[in-house]
Amino acid sequence: MHIAIDIPDEIGNILAAQAGGVSRAVLEAVAIEAYRSGAITPLQVQQMLGLNSRWETEAFLKGAEAFYDYSMDDLEKDIAAIRDASRK
Repeated sequence: MHIAIDIPDEIGNILAAQAGGVSRAVLEAVAIEAYRSGAITPLQVQQMLGLNSRWETEAFLKGAEAFYDYSMDDLEKDIAAIRDASRK
């Protein structure tokens, strides 16, 4: 899908210098915000940005300080599931 937006030239120049292109900067910003809001998964971030691996995607998200929301409750559930699976 192609989307057109208007950005003031001064801001566009800043974005172009920082991310190697205005289109890429906007695409990355959208991917980061969509991931942070829970709208898309890391795999979808990878696909959206054309990243080559899960590790490259994780590094990108870490660099953007877009961390996975993983609570202590989530950890306890995962530990219980692992223990349950190992008993079988």
